Amino acid sequence: MRKHAQKSQTDWERVKRMYDSDAPIPYDPEDGPYDPNDEEATEKWLSEAVITRGPGQRGPQKAPTKQLVSLRLSPDVLEYFKAKGPGWQTRIDQTLKSAIRKKKTA
Repeated sequence: MRKHAQKSQTDWERVKRMYDSDAPIPYDPEDGPYDPNDEEATEKWLSEAVITRGPGQRGPQKAPTKQLVSLRLSPDVLEYFKAKGPGWQTRIDQTLKSAIRKKKTA
């Protein structure tokens, strides 16, 4: 689930009509490295593409990477955090960080 889902501004009916019409894709040489209507050129371009990340692989993280741990929690603690919906693991992390900060300043 996306955190900040916005209503799509894409005219999906228009996209479907274009897909169903079999009309050639408008192309100008300044648009890109190959003509998308030329099947051979498309295949050649895709075969030479460099894949930097495979399906399911995440890109570089903006913040330091968290460590994966196995943690046993009381059922009531787990129920409390999960009851507020997705992001429960992040909320547990934030709560623990807050407790550490309070402990350091005490």
